[in-house]
Amino acid sequence: MDLKEQVRELRLQGKSPKEIARALKVSPSVVAPLVRAIATETAETAAPAEAEVVGCWTNVGWSEGLGLDPARGWVDEAPGSGVGGMVCVLVARRHTWDRLSVCGYLADVYCMGVKSVIGPDVLDDRDLVRFREYFFGEYPGWQEVPIELARHLVFGSIDHARTLGFEPHDLFSLGSDLLGKWEEESAITFGRDGKPFYVEGPEDDAAKVLRTLRRTLSDDQFGYVTAGR
Repeated sequence: MDLKEQVRELRLQGKSPKEIARALKVSPSVVAPLVRAIATETAETAAPAEAEVVGCWTNVGWSEGLGLDPARGWVDEAPGSGVGGMVCVLVARRHTWDRLSVCGYLADVYCMGVKSVIGPDVLDDRDLVRFREYFFGEYPGWQEVPIELARHLVFGSIDHARTLGFEPHDLFSLGSDLLGKWEEESAITFGRDGKPFYVEGPEDDAAKVLRTLRRTLSDDQFGYVTAGR
């Protein structure tokens, strides 16, 4: 198996570019262009945004700390699951009669918006089941949700993050079409209980994140937890 196919297989397993580089014992600078090329190839053959939604899921506990418009009727099946503002959204649309276009998004709904994207990829039903198990593997469970909620979570978290100075993951544009068009404001209030809150992730430059937050906010306007605090 050549390097590109190894990268493709590990990406489908949900590995980040840095994790792939470590697994394959190569430089991240070698892996990054391969990840972008694979995503671009798949996006070029992906289903259009208005293709049939076959399934849409998010982890249980997705609503923790968020403000919701009750008129929407969105339900979190396990709101006390302790996911800490990290929300995974998975969307599958019809590609051909036996294939699905699939994309997964990891959103920090308290602060940084979309931090990671897996896909879009074209899978069959069996591959989707395996991928979904892996994608939500670190969460207490998942639930099926309307595509409208997926849009409001993902696009809304991006809009919120941009007010704080953060842009979505650079692969997001390749998979955004599967969510559908975004032409409204989110019916969700982001941040933890309405206040930006940053929790350091394993691949974050925490000092840079805090500098970005302090460009627009004073220290009493946001909260944070880092390895040093």
